[in-house]
Amino acid sequence: MIAPVETKTYTAQEYLELEINSQDRHEFINGKIVLMAGGAPNHNEITSILNAILRVSLKGQPYSIFASDQRLWVPQLNNYTYPDVMVVARPIELQSGRTDTITNPLLIAEVLSKGTKAYDRDEKFAAYRSIPSFQEYLLIDQYRLQVEQYSKAEANKWIFSEYSCMGDRLTLTSIPVEISLADLYENIEFGE
Repeated sequence: MIAPVETKTYTAQEYLELEINSQDRHEFINGKIVLMAGGAPNHNEITSILNAILRVSLKGQPYSIFASDQRLWVPQLNNYTYPDVMVVARPIELQSGRTDTITNPLLIAEVLSKGTKAYDRDEKFAAYRSIPSFQEYLLIDQYRLQVEQYSKAEANKWIFSEYSCMGDRLTLTSIPVEISLADLYENIEFGE
């Protein structure tokens, strides 16, 4: 019989101290430190395109846009994560005592990977919904043409919309931006 492997549980403070000196990025979930996987070319390309669309569309408006390397704190669960793309209304709110951890996302987008798509749809979305400023969630598939949009209508009520045609246009509800799927998926090649 094989003995179960013990997994060390960390405090948030231990995680933050380790993360500052780490060359890799990690999420902090329920006391566990989880290494984030490197992105595939489609993942990185879609993230880059979305970031560019948002940056151009929101130029001169009171928003900041972050891609991949900006840490987010989910206070109710004491989790830390790195969304693929995040839009924050200015002024940016930081975790107390920190200069590197945001607490007030308005819109979060995750590009789905095979290993994380269930987590992104379920546990991660539930965690994000606990953040009072959070209004909109995009799940963008990197393996096929599909975007899922969740828009907050009121407390505990979210509206789901799905887009899967190159001619579709996605109108964001949290910020004044419209995204063409043809632009979002420009030059993306889907495998078999």
